[in-house]
Amino acid sequence: MSNLVSQGFAPTTLDEAMKFSEMLARSSMVPRQYQGKAEDVMVACQWGREIGLAPMQALQNIAVINGKPSVYGDAAMALVQASAVCEDVEEYFENEGTANLIAICIAKRKGRKPVVAKFSVEDAKRAGLWGKQGPWTAYPKRMMQMRARGFALRDAFPDVLKGLITAEEAQDYPSDHQSKDITPVKPANPLDALPAPVSQPENFNGTWSPEIDEDDIPDTAFVNEPEIITTEVLDAPENVTEEPQSAGWDMHIPGRDKQSFATEKEWSEFYDELCAKVMATKLSPADKLAKLDSLREANKAAFKAMTMENRLVHTQAYAKRKDELGI
Repeated sequence: MSNLVSQGFAPTTLDEAMKFSEMLARSSMVPRQYQGKAEDVMVACQWGREIGLAPMQALQNIAVINGKPSVYGDAAMALVQASAVCEDVEEYFENEGTANLIAICIAKRKGRKPVVAKFSVEDAKRAGLWGKQGPWTAYPKRMMQMRARGFALRDAFPDVLKGLITAEEAQDYPSDHQSKDITPVKPANPLDALPAPVSQPENFNGTWSPEIDEDDIPDTAFVNEPEIITTEVLDAPENVTEEPQSAGWDMHIPGRDKQSFATEKEWSEFYDELCAKVMATKLSPADKLAKLDSLREANKAAFKAMTMENRLVHTQAYAKRKDELGI
């Protein structure tokens, strides 16, 4: 007979386990990767039993990828933190805002020296992962974090994870029938390199004059900004002549008189307002970008004078707008 335990239904014999797995494989309530695959269901449940997961928890958190049972990074963290031998797990990034971001995970086991694992952009490139279609293009920071986490947790807590690798890492291993060519796919991720300069349209006269009422600015223009890391800096090239920033905060608008503000916050809010007006016009994407670039160029001195935090915020917002324009 099977047991009804606090963790859920748990078969106790091989025959029960086989019937249980076949039943789950026919259900639409299990993850799609297990539907119709009773053998994979049984393997996942067995692995879950060995690491302390009930059958349904195992199916949600264990994946059979390229024939390798693996556990999702968040589940690995939960298992480790629930273990009595875990003292702490710390995660953070170094070199943010540069072309070589580094994900770091420090796993601290009671009574032992901490295990430090790092995974950088350079590591990802050497492994043929940087620019790879899929999560590495959509969520590069997350994938780097999972790599560093997987290395640290497996080294510090092998008895807790029973040798399971993270599912995020298993997805990057080629299956037996796949080609061994792991040349990175282009285009590269946002962290890879500076974007190529965009030429201004021939009909753009350099006048920055967005004629649009403030009421027409979309309310969602700056809501839910994605986390974007770019190596682009706001320092002016040496051959650019710029007006020095005065004691206050001056806004230089091409073709118009400058406006002065008492604080950096007021300046930034007005700058964002102007950018939102440009984005809301009916101009072509190239014309919009030309106006945004001319406004940024005219205010190099202000960007230099502001705090690094605000400077990065503006840089990220600029990258977001370029992305919205498809440039």
